[in-house]
Amino acid sequence: MFAVLALDTGAAIKTLVLTLDLIGTFVFALSGATAGARRRLDIFGVLVLSFVAANSGGIVRDLLIGATPPAAIKDWRYLAVSLLAGMVIFFWYPIINRLRNAVLLFDGAGLALFCVAGAQKALVFGLDPVMAALLGMLTGIGGGIARDVLLNEVPAVFRSDIYAVAALAGAGIVVLGDALRLPTAATACAGAAVCFGLRLAAIRFGWHLPTARTPEHADEEPGDPQRGEYR
Repeated sequence: MFAVLALDTGAAIKTLVLTLDLIGTFVFALSGATAGARRRLDIFGVLVLSFVAANSGGIVRDLLIGATPPAAIKDWRYLAVSLLAGMVIFFWYPIINRLRNAVLLFDGAGLALFCVAGAQKALVFGLDPVMAALLGMLTGIGGGIARDVLLNEVPAVFRSDIYAVAALAGAGIVVLGDALRLPTAATACAGAAVCFGLRLAAIRFGWHLPTARTPEHADEEPGDPQRGEYR
């Protein structure tokens, strides 16, 4: 009986991780494709950027925990979801563009879902809580870094607005919930909500980490005067 219960619980957790992964893949693919459309890339460029933004973090996560080949390469659904998001943006970009800061909203949602899924998958593979939380953060920020690098932008994680810290907070809630034996779905939702809330609040109110001060910028106010905008 206990063996059957453990098997059912394990299957439920794997299903939850897969669901979060696919939803996060779609949302991050939207952010990548939207950023590409704003740079006036052709359809191939938009689709490549949507796949890279959506799957880079998950591929790095799977390689680090030994889940090879990575799910994004092994499972056709990741490619299908990424390409679907890219096509949606390419053909309906004028509608999507009406949303204020659409890239940042999609990016924040993807960050929230991926940090939770990454931490949960790391726990399933037996990583200790600290490493699981860090891997969850890495899963969340990987896609955004790859997207920004391909577009010749300074990655958002290295800017002043709260980004990686929000992902780490969301992943930390998942790890804490696992340690306290709380329901997996509830802690996943709570972690995603905290991460997304922190990210939106950082954009809205200009929350930022301390930035390096150099002599030539000593008299400038801290922070990015264009924060909250995707350039």
